[in-house]
Amino acid sequence: MKQLLALMYILIFSIAGRSQTTENIEMLFPKGKSKALILSYDDGCVQDRQLVKLMNKYDLIGTFHLNANKLGTANYLVKDEIKKLFKGHEVSVHTFNHPGLTRLSVEEIQFEIVEDREELERLVAYPVRGMAYPFGDHNDTVVDVISKLGIQYARTVNDTYGFEIPENFLKWHPTMHQFSKAYWKPNDPIQDSIEMTLFYKTIDSFLQTKNLAVLDIWGHSWEMGGDSKKWAETERFFKYLSAHSDVYYCKQIDLVDYIQAYKNLRFSMNNTMVFNPSSLMVFFRYNKVMHFVGPGETIRL
Repeated sequence: MKQLLALMYILIFSIAGRSQTTENIEMLFPKGKSKALILSYDDGCVQDRQLVKLMNKYDLIGTFHLNANKLGTANYLVKDEIKKLFKGHEVSVHTFNHPGLTRLSVEEIQFEIVEDREELERLVAYPVRGMAYPFGDHNDTVVDVISKLGIQYARTVNDTYGFEIPENFLKWHPTMHQFSKAYWKPNDPIQDSIEMTLFYKTIDSFLQTKNLAVLDIWGHSWEMGGDSKKWAETERFFKYLSAHSDVYYCKQIDLVDYIQAYKNLRFSMNNTMVFNPSSLMVFFRYNKVMHFVGPGETIRL
């Protein structure tokens, strides 16, 4: 009987402790910001030069998923410019040759990831740890393979039109494609107008929300091509998203590292102390009051 009572006490105490932690503690992004913006572009075509120029103009940060074996071929960037062009931005895996990964064997998937990652790391001189699936093509086998090859996040093309932090970084579903689905069908101005309205409505919802939110917009610079109207629209939404004091502008891998650092915080049983074992300063709200804890630091709440 005593053993049963002891077990019940432990269970009740454990549940109460977990409830207090989840209900009273809320992650914030660096510097106490409540929103994060990711701009994610694929393939590495020559139009990335113009795209990066626009991002730099508005102090935005991009993540660029590149196919190393296509660099230097027609309409693609050349290898010698990669490090300088993407300085301050993130370079990420997009496979060596851009195949649909679910059609490949495990060995072929490994080849596509390893060869791309190794060559990109040689070009940028830092560990490349993220990825976007070509065509968004993935399944459980692909996810299992890349998880063993140093890939810490992988973006799909499954638009959610939401702002949630993904539960599985290797199945990272973005908010939406650039311009939503405007221009997907040629010569359809009515549908283009509907999609552009949705695009800006989603951005407005992100900027206005009081909840923790991540806006992840993806696309390809080649979609703008030589169309001055599309480039003007790109600059318009870049400017619209820039210079918001409550937005954390970041590389996708930086957001992953930060979220992991938050998850690794160690709270005391009664939540009066917290230890940060990571190398990052972490911000959070506890009982609606903002706190921050430095690398290797323990603070009292």
